[in-house]
This record gives sequence, C-alpha cells and structure tokens, in this order.
Amino acid sequence: MKSCMYLRMIRRVEKIKIKEAIVVEGRDDIDAVGKACDALMIATHGFGITKETWSLIEKAYKEKGIIILTDPDFSGEEIRKKLTAKFPCALQAYIPQSKAIKADDIGVENATPEDIAEALLGAKATSYERNGEITREDIVRLGMSGMDNSAELRARVMDELGIGYGNVKSLIKKLNGFNISLETLEETVERVING
Repeated sequence: MKSCMYLRMIRRVEKIKIKEAIVVEGRDDIDAVGKACDALMIATHGFGITKETWSLIEKAYKEKGIIILTDPDFSGEEIRKKLTAKFPCALQAYIPQSKAIKADDIGVENATPEDIAEALLGAKATSYERNGEITREDIVRLGMSGMDNSAELRARVMDELGIGYGNVKSLIKKLNGFNISLETLEETVERVING
C-alpha cells in the first residue's frame, strides 16, 4: 500500500504597512491589529484617556497622522467622537459589527487580520467641503428610518459604505462628513436591498 501525504495549506496573511499611527481602545486590539499590519499603535484604554496618552496621540497626529479604529459599538463610537473632536483631520477606519463579534463580545480584537487590513486600507478622512447635505427626509424616503426593518437596512448600508455603526443621526452626520453623495447613497441602498 502506498503511503499518502497530505499537505495542509495555511493561508498566510501578508502584513500591510501603515505610515500613520493607529489609535485603538486596548491591548487586545493592539495584538489583533498587529497581526494585520506593521504600524505604531496607541491604546486609549477606554474613556479615561490619561494626559500622557493624549500627549502621545497628539505627537503622532502632528508628526505622522493617525487612524482611529475603535470597536463598532456604542462605547467605541463615544471614544471615536472624543478623539475626533480633538483631532479633526484623523482618518477614520471602521470594522462592521458583523465582522467584529465573537459570542456576545463586539470588538476589534475579534476581527480577522484580513478584515482589519481592509478597514485600515479603506480609512476615510472627514471632508469639510460639502457636495450636498443628506437629510433625515432622505433617510426616511430610502427606508432606513420609520420602517420595521430600518435598523437592519441602515446597518447593512453603513457596512457597505464602510462608515461604521450608528443610529439615524450618526448616519446622517457620517454621510455628510465623508462627503457621500445622495446618488451614491441611493445606489448603495438599492444594491443592499437587491443584492
């Protein structure tokens, strides 16, 4: 009898190189992001950002730029808002909740290296030049508010656009902040519904 050897192929993720510093919430996030890329990483350690950490983030912001990558949950969005208020030109990277969940835990540390790399490569800057304002009426007309399945549709559209987690108010702010046109939003909603 001939002996057979089975080789198991292991998919190897090539780390991407990121020139900006990546601001995350904690040590587990640093470990997970470190599997996806080579970059300077700074952990906020939650809401209680120390004076030293603020100084370190500010230095990175001024010298190399920063990418904010927080958990796709309420706490992560609150930390992101706090950071963005102080560092308005920071790039914003988002991992969809569906790709950052393990059991009942939502966090960057649960995402795969591929999903983390995709989020970092898709980081966006908030635009201060508006090409038009998307309104609450637009969101209602497109079915992302006021319907039984609005929350699910809104989440899927936000994931498709790569702009993270949020309620209607947050969605409108992000759409306008990232200068996403009404036409792009309408096309995305249609693709999500029909796709």
